[in-house]
Amino acid sequence: MAVCARLCGVGPARGCRRRGAAREQRRGGGGDSEPDTDTDPEEAGGGGAAGPAGRAPLSLLELPPELLVQIFGSLPGTDLPSLARVCTTFRRILRTDTIWRRRCREEYGVCENLRKLEITGVSCRDVYAKLLHRYRHILGLWQPDIGPYGGLLNVVVDGLFIIGWMYLPPHDPHVDDPMRFKPLFRIHLMERKCATVECMYGHKGPHNGHIQIVKKDEFSTKCNQTDHHRMSGGRQEEFRTWLREEWGRTLEDIFHEHMQELILMKFIYTSQYDNCLTYRRIYLPPSSSDDLIKPGLFKGTYGSHGLEIVMLSFHGKKAKGTKITGDPNIPAGQQTVEIDLAHPLQLPDVENLRDFSELSRIVLEVQEQIRREEQEQEHRQEEEERCQQAASQPAARPLGGEGAEGEETAAGAEGTTQDKAPASQPFVLPMGVISRNEDYPRTCRICFYGTGLIAGHGFTSPERTPGVFVLFDDDRFGFIWLELKSFSLYSRIKVSFQNAEAPSREAFDEMLKNIQSLAT
Repeated sequence: MAVCARLCGVGPARGCRRRGAAREQRRGGGGDSEPDTDTDPEEAGGGGAAGPAGRAPLSLLELPPELLVQIFGSLPGTDLPSLARVCTTFRRILRTDTIWRRRCREEYGVCENLRKLEITGVSCRDVYAKLLHRYRHILGLWQPDIGPYGGLLNVVVDGLFIIGWMYLPPHDPHVDDPMRFKPLFRIHLMERKCATVECMYGHKGPHNGHIQIVKKDEFSTKCNQTDHHRMSGGRQEEFRTWLREEWGRTLEDIFHEHMQELILMKFIYTSQYDNCLTYRRIYLPPSSSDDLIKPGLFKGTYGSHGLEIVMLSFHGKKAKGTKITGDPNIPAGQQTVEIDLAHPLQLPDVENLRDFSELSRIVLEVQEQIRREEQEQEHRQEEEERCQQAASQPAARPLGGEGAEGEETAAGAEGTTQDKAPASQPFVLPMGVISRNEDYPRTCRICFYGTGLIAGHGFTSPERTPGVFVLFDDDRFGFIWLELKSFSLYSRIKVSFQNAEAPSREAFDEMLKNIQSLAT
């Protein structure tokens, strides 16, 4: 804006305009150094690109209006209100819909024929100011607060609407199938006064709703006509419809009694939130060239709980799987698996791998090795602290140097182990390990020691137990839970989510900490 003020000859930079006018007077050009900011564009610009006496224009006011429209249209929409306060000429030009049509397209990807809006009396400026700009803070990825179950909401600009899409995993156990999605709410501009919020829940079409932006990374929705959520057949019909949508089957098709209980419990719990929901922002994990695979969102099998959404992120020599959707045992927001990338596992041949006790022996040996390394590290730190307290120059430097060298050697050996790992090796689940999906890959790239979080109902007595992280390819991995004798298969969610990148690594880490604390 300082540049605009200087070019216009108004504002704090007016001295620059005076110096330009003084130079003109010395050249014999004459003229007044104080422009009339209320001058019409034709009078200020003279109808052409050249100023008086054929000189180059010294002020934006001397440019043709059509050129100003092009210039203003290239500026961010958030700067235009300040520009309109400069002078009445600018304010008049900024009423041109071409400027706002361009801002809608470039900032929010609105590719619809915005000229059709003229029929309804709604301008592109109205669309930008009262819809897109007003609700810009809710665009992106969000996790609804539905107790332990969580969820994944993606709010996007879709044509002349802003729509909140709830993403659902495919029906169990088809982990490789694409995600399902359904609209929860939409916002659009019906008239010039204000945007209209509509709830899309239920089977009776859009109805009146409300959105409240609580703070920057939190908002809530409320339905004002919950009768649209009810069905004529009562709760039984609602449950049967929900079951078909959620699981793709009827209750009679599910023979496992415990699974029936879990499904009924989820229906009763989630149906309490059909009129009011709070959402908290989540980010996609940042990526690095050193990552084992590209981080992101995955669908995973969780036994009787069905398919759940997990976020895989990398943190140095650790990888973490955080639940975006959860269950009564391990709720959404908790870290379901942690992978120790510093400890790769060398699996036995296929015949020996079928023996669960052999795999268990290998994993427990690595677990014991990690325990000893942690004890040695603690011992070295204690020795260094004592030596630093005993002398001004730390006598523990040789010991610390040896420790660091030992760690470097070990890390080098681990790197060598990973480098020497074959591009693919045969893989089969040990006998007795249960898998919801028998169609898992029969070759893998590499395996690592990891731990998985298990707990009783209601997240009681949580504990981390040893397991095996199995990397199959760039889009699939698995985890063997030794204590549960269970296998989870994960497949990447291949959806391009917009406005979901974390502004910084620190912001992403803080987000992970927040959703975990809320789950706890």
